[in-house]
Amino acid sequence: MRYDDSDQATELAERARELMDEVVLPLERSRAGGVTVSSGTVTDLREAAREYGVYAPQIAEEYGGMGASFRDALPAFEEAGRSLLGPVAMRVDAPDEGNMHTLEMFGTETQKETYLEPLVEGEIASGFSMTEPIQGAGSDPKMIRTTAERDGDEWVIDGHKWWTTQGVEADVLIVLARTDEDGHPYEGCSLFLVPADADGVDVVRNIPHTGGGIRGVSHAEIRYDGVRVPDKHLLGERNQGFVHAQERLGPARLTHCMRYSGMAGRALEIAKAYTSEREGFGSTLSEKGSIRHRIADAETRLHMARTAIRDAADRIAAGGEARVPVSMCKVFTANVAQETIDLAVQCCGANGIGKDLPLSDFYESVRQFRLVDGADEVHRRVIARAAFEDVDEAELEPITRFGEPSR
Repeated sequence: MRYDDSDQATELAERARELMDEVVLPLERSRAGGVTVSSGTVTDLREAAREYGVYAPQIAEEYGGMGASFRDALPAFEEAGRSLLGPVAMRVDAPDEGNMHTLEMFGTETQKETYLEPLVEGEIASGFSMTEPIQGAGSDPKMIRTTAERDGDEWVIDGHKWWTTQGVEADVLIVLARTDEDGHPYEGCSLFLVPADADGVDVVRNIPHTGGGIRGVSHAEIRYDGVRVPDKHLLGERNQGFVHAQERLGPARLTHCMRYSGMAGRALEIAKAYTSEREGFGSTLSEKGSIRHRIADAETRLHMARTAIRDAADRIAAGGEARVPVSMCKVFTANVAQETIDLAVQCCGANGIGKDLPLSDFYESVRQFRLVDGADEVHRRVIARAAFEDVDEAELEPITRFGEPSR
């Protein structure tokens, strides 16, 4: 398929595909299934990404990236998504990718020097600490209960977070906390940079969870008990935490979409290769009409997802918020990716659930996509609200109403 990508975007994606085909996928295939990669392997992959000219393409050159625009970097994110090792190699992996974007947008020069540059370099890791246990903020962020109170030139943070991705490994945590108890939560919360080793930060556990795969990324439960950070650790504007979080999440949702569309596309490639070789009942599986039609539907829906993602990215690049198009992309791509990977698993039979192929890791990873960065139901709510904003009552003028006979 051809897409309206710039020459720079196309060249970047081509180099990313070369890295994947020549380095990442051969490494993935040579490893024992289900084994977590070592830090040394990650370092080697990142060095390779630098050699291929695709390391941190989305970050400005002054902070260690390549300076590509968000829109031009997106196709490379899709290439990276073809393996669970691709995003970490190219430094487009969540949650660091979104956190780097947040620091680049809202951080002071000191914050960028202290945290952004080491993050881009891969010297440290980060977590975004927003979601809270059942009584607190989740899909409804207005329920946030974690607080930050000013005490002189410091902030004192108290709260309870969980599902902080990479929270166990993180060196720094971006924490969303309420800073104005009397204000509306959308206008009364702030973001803070909290060193993971600060007094009062208690990483309770790595929550047992589906997925993790060959990267072994954690999802942490964290208590913040009287954690003190200086005022200079306020990230962005005071009481604008939700605004900043939304500016982070819009692009992050689209990068998630591209990574997972790459994963789904790779799953289809594996399924097509397997069904073209595997025989049953007198022919290869790829010659069975039912399989051909289901793969055709999957290819069509993936193309629709890729096109919609690019449209939303163009709107953001033009300065728009694109909240509804982003929600459409998120819920549609998440479901398409899950259905496509499930189809690939089914096509490959026992090999689909085995660890010799990456499909079972893909299957475990993709289910979270319908929850992270907003559950399906939240995005459908956004879409539906916009859909009913301007109802045209004139469309119902021809119908007959009770007590008003037609003339």
